[in-house]
Amino acid sequence: MSAEAQAQLDQELILAAKANNVSLVGDLIDRGGNVNAKDAIQDSAFLYAGAEGFNEVLQLTLAAGADVRSTNRFGGTALIPASEHGHVDTVRILIAAGVPVNHVNNPGWTALQEAILLNDGGPRQQDVVRQLLDAGADPGIRDPQGRTALENAERLGFSAIAGLIRGR
Repeated sequence: MSAEAQAQLDQELILAAKANNVSLVGDLIDRGGNVNAKDAIQDSAFLYAGAEGFNEVLQLTLAAGADVRSTNRFGGTALIPASEHGHVDTVRILIAAGVPVNHVNNPGWTALQEAILLNDGGPRQQDVVRQLLDAGADPGIRDPQGRTALENAERLGFSAIAGLIRGR
């Protein structure tokens, strides 16, 4: 396949992933689509599926050799936005696949920090925080303001999450 044809196939794969079109994603992977290829805004099929909680697409990309250490335009792994959005099952899949739990993105946040700072502290976020801590997430990593995950949870009034962190 020519480089141009490969690039076209890869972009079709990314678009199919963004549309959560599981059957088309599978077909495009079977035809040689690269799950690690990125579009103009640095999304790959793997990164987008992880960020959006498209678990069937995510599983297909992992089976096809997705680079679990790849990063998006914010310098974050797929686990960071999955944690932020409270995608409980997606977080489980990504942790099991070996995505680094303590990766720090360009804004200076880990998956644990984003799970706390960019959501509501509710049951899904508590589940995500529990999973991250069980996987070895370091609650002592400070955000750019110098705050730990515990300090952010307390500051935002997320007592259940603060309790989970204190329990470690």
